[in-house]
Amino acid sequence: MSKTIESITGYHAHVYYDSDNKKVADRLRRRMKTRFNVNLGRWHENPVGPHPKGMYQVEFKADIFSSLVTWMSFNRDGLSILVHPLTGDDIADHTSFAIWLGESLKLRLNKIS
Repeated sequence: MSKTIESITGYHAHVYYDSDNKKVADRLRRRMKTRFNVNLGRWHENPVGPHPKGMYQVEFKADIFSSLVTWMSFNRDGLSILVHPLTGDDIADHTSFAIWLGESLKLRLNKIS
């Protein structure tokens, strides 16, 4: 499967949390919003789509990929974060093209439409 950089229209990061570390996820979210030009999605307390646990989505453009992903890698405080491009191929975006920061989780790929 060959894709070009031009096929990337943006990126998503999915920050996973549970009741034990929701405060950590909230702190990361607030810090991220003050430092970067990102769109923050709503909190999902339960699994949604392919995501196996609670998460919120961070949408961002390619021009901040390097700085944001590097910052998240150093400031995630033990949280698992899935980072993937938006190419129009949802399965490949969440698997082959994805990067995990921290522990990778088993996605529910049968929930991708």
